[in-house]
Amino acid sequence: MTLLAAGLIFLLALVLGVWKYRQMLASQDHRAHPYVDIAHRAALLYSFATLLVAVFVQFSAWPAWVNLTAAAFLVFFFVAAILSYIAHGLRRDTDNQFEKPDGALKLAMLALIVAEIGGFGVIFAGFVVGQLL
Repeated sequence: MTLLAAGLIFLLALVLGVWKYRQMLASQDHRAHPYVDIAHRAALLYSFATLLVAVFVQFSAWPAWVNLTAAAFLVFFFVAAILSYIAHGLRRDTDNQFEKPDGALKLAMLALIVAEIGGFGVIFAGFVVGQLL
């Protein structure tokens, strides 16, 4: 499942690259909106991060349901971040979403931090137990 997610996120990155390219061609300064650029780059990076997670899942000592749950939290927040960048790129409403952060953004960032670090921590601990202990 994690490998499938990596492939889907990479495919999204490729599609976002077309959007970025189209904006670069159409704009006078030959640049895409900052959040279109961020969405494209984030999707590329998150696809490879998800691929790395898939490798650690493969070698984890934990039961499949533990690894799947932890990986699902990671992937959910990776995709949520990309989708938020896409939304800002479509709306062209900001070039810095943290310029005026509201409570919802702060809460979302806290949840992202806990889910990503916690999710990977669980998977990495399973890897350490399975491969080194």
